[in-house]
Amino acid sequence: MPMPDPAVQQQFHHLYSTHHRWLKAWLRKKMSCHHTAADLAQDTFLRLIVSDKTPLPEQSRAYLTQIAKGLMIDLYRRQRLELAYQEWLMQLPAVETPSPEQQVIVLQTLIQFDKVLDQLPSNVRETFILSRFEHLTYSEIANRLGISVAAVRKYMLKATQACMELL
Repeated sequence: MPMPDPAVQQQFHHLYSTHHRWLKAWLRKKMSCHHTAADLAQDTFLRLIVSDKTPLPEQSRAYLTQIAKGLMIDLYRRQRLELAYQEWLMQLPAVETPSPEQQVIVLQTLIQFDKVLDQLPSNVRETFILSRFEHLTYSEIANRLGISVAAVRKYMLKATQACMELL
């Protein structure tokens, strides 16, 4: 990995030293765990470094806040997904419970699928969810969403292609 320009390194250092304590305190107010807040503050700066973009000084806090909010949303979504998966596992008979290794693989795959679905346009995502999780027919989906069956087919193809790319 090439070393960043010394001027860019200095900008990141200044941004971090100026705003890290503030960001961590802001996150601590939003989060129930100060350790999670500290982790998210670090992840915010890591995301900023990886993006190779530095905000203008007067926009620094707004920019950092926007990144941190996105990370909080990701964290909450992952936690909800993990909880739903754990609840599903608890309903299984003991002999059908996957091994801990299999559970981790399934959970990681679910998280990846969740990210893929989240990036789809809302109408495509909703069509896919209605088909795969509510088991509606294409005609039922078309009626519910007020679209044509051809549009349902098109949206399902888009969603399926996105999921297949993940696999």
